[in-house]
Amino acid sequence: MAVENYPEVWHNGKFIPWEQATVHVASHVVSYGSCLFEGIRCYETPGGPAIFRLKEHVDRLVNSTKIYRMELAYSREELAQAMVELVRVNKIQSCYLRPIVFRGLGEVGVNPLKNPVEIYLLAWKWGRYLGADSLKDGVEVCVSSWQRMAPNTLPAMAKASANYMNSQLIKMEAQLNGFAEGIALDASGHISEGSGENIFVVRGETLYTPPLAASVLPGITRDSVATLARELGFQVAEQNLPREILYIADEVFFCGTAAEITPIRSVDRIPVGKGKPGPVTMRLQERFISITNGKSEDKYGWLTPCAQPVAATR
Repeated sequence: MAVENYPEVWHNGKFIPWEQATVHVASHVVSYGSCLFEGIRCYETPGGPAIFRLKEHVDRLVNSTKIYRMELAYSREELAQAMVELVRVNKIQSCYLRPIVFRGLGEVGVNPLKNPVEIYLLAWKWGRYLGADSLKDGVEVCVSSWQRMAPNTLPAMAKASANYMNSQLIKMEAQLNGFAEGIALDASGHISEGSGENIFVVRGETLYTPPLAASVLPGITRDSVATLARELGFQVAEQNLPREILYIADEVFFCGTAAEITPIRSVDRIPVGKGKPGPVTMRLQERFISITNGKSEDKYGWLTPCAQPVAATR
């Protein structure tokens, strides 16, 4: 997807033009992948733009920095407010927000501790991640030959750029073989997640999802889905899942900030259920979209409203 960016970028406390948001090639992040990030959606609602689960995304970003020993010069509250200001300054109605924290230009070598920590907040337009009709029609996926990181190698609970080298292999293999996405297994052969999405399996009245120990990112949309499923009267179980459950499930779907709630209509060319989006998935999707678009009461306090746009200051 081409980047349809918004013009103002927040960098270490100041707004700068998109064109000036650059990184020196000798920065630690370029050679060693020392970068952490988040993906957050801001939705257009009748009351104006609103950021979905901002607090939880900031918390996860801070947790990632703690795992990788990156000290931030800004509090959680300051980072959250900066993202609200980013929406205001760019006069955004809806967008995808990308906070990035990385090790910049300093010493050369694997040890990152003497390299400065840089923070950028970006925004761009992003539609349906897995295709224009993916939420309505579902997608065809495969089980990847690439597995997720084994425990005690790279921490899957951190949303680190380095982890997405693994994701790239999963994604490229899937798309080159004619699928929209791949599903990776963990080091023990259990279902883990997609290249950039968590996964749920529906059987009867129960939704199953892999546990954090299966090398999955603690997804914020994943948590939202579990909350909404219980609200609708379904049971939610977090447990290890064998590969073959994908082939005999009633329904399977991806979820994530980019993918939102995307039905899976086949796995390895085997139809899931009736080979089309199932009723549970679509009920959850409808409820999720109704809340994020401001058409239903935000009973869980998931939306952070953004006030009227203000002039950018540098």
